[in-house]
Amino acid sequence: MRSSNPVLTGRGFARINPAILDGREGSTEEVTRLESRPNSAPMSIDDVIIKTAGLFAVLVAVGTFAWQAQSGALAIIGLVVGFILAMVNTYSKKIRPALVIAYAAAQGLALGTISWMYEQQYQGIVGQAVVATACAFTGVLVAYKSGKIRVTPKFTRIASGSIVGYFVFSLFSIFAGFPSGGLGTLIAVGGVVLASIFIVMDLDQIEKAVAAKVPAEESWRCAFGLMVTLVWLYLEVLRLISILRGRD
Repeated sequence: MRSSNPVLTGRGFARINPAILDGREGSTEEVTRLESRPNSAPMSIDDVIIKTAGLFAVLVAVGTFAWQAQSGALAIIGLVVGFILAMVNTYSKKIRPALVIAYAAAQGLALGTISWMYEQQYQGIVGQAVVATACAFTGVLVAYKSGKIRVTPKFTRIASGSIVGYFVFSLFSIFAGFPSGGLGTLIAVGGVVLASIFIVMDLDQIEKAVAAKVPAEESWRCAFGLMVTLVWLYLEVLRLISILRGRD
C-alpha cells in the first residue's frame, strides 16, 4: 500500500491581511475591501475544531460501512472520487461545505477498505495505527504550542521541496514497487515525519487565519486541510507498522 497527499502544496487558504497580522487596527470596511470578502463573523479555533470533528465523524461512519462491506471496489471509488473532490476543494475560491463533507465520505470508503485489508494481514494493526497517529498529532501540537517548532520561511521552503520529492518518488514506486528492507523502513519513517511537519504548517496557517479574523466559513477550508494531512499521516503510520511487523 502507498500513500501520498496530492493537495498539500498550494492549498487554497484565504489570503491573510498583513495589516491585521502586524497588529495594526483598521475599520471593518477597510478589512473587507482589502480582502475582497463580505462582512461576516470572524473564524475561531472552536469553529475549526467543531468542523474537523464533524468531518471525521462522517469519515468514521462511512469507513465502518466500507469495513463491513469488504469490497475493493469501494476503495477504488473512494480514492478516485476523493482525489477529484480534493482538487476541487483545494483550488476553488468559493467554499463549498457540501463538497468538503463529500470528500470526508469518499475518504471513509477508501480508508475503511484499506484498513480492513491491512487488518486481515496484521491483526490489531489498525488500532495500533490509530493510537500512533493520535500520539503523533498530540506530540506535534504540544511542540508547536510550546514554541519548540516554528514555521519560518526556510522551514516552509524545505517542507515544500521535500513534499515534491516524495510525491515524485510515490509515483515512481507505483511502477517500480516500494523498497523493502532497511531502505523501505527509512522511507516509511520519512513519510511519517513529513506528514507531521505538514501538520505543523496546517496549525500555523489556522492560527494566522484566526489572527487575521477571516470569515467563519473559512473554517471549512482549514478543517479540510487538516483532515487531508491527518489522513495522510494515518496511512503513513499504517504502512510503517506493517513493514515493522512484516519482519517478525
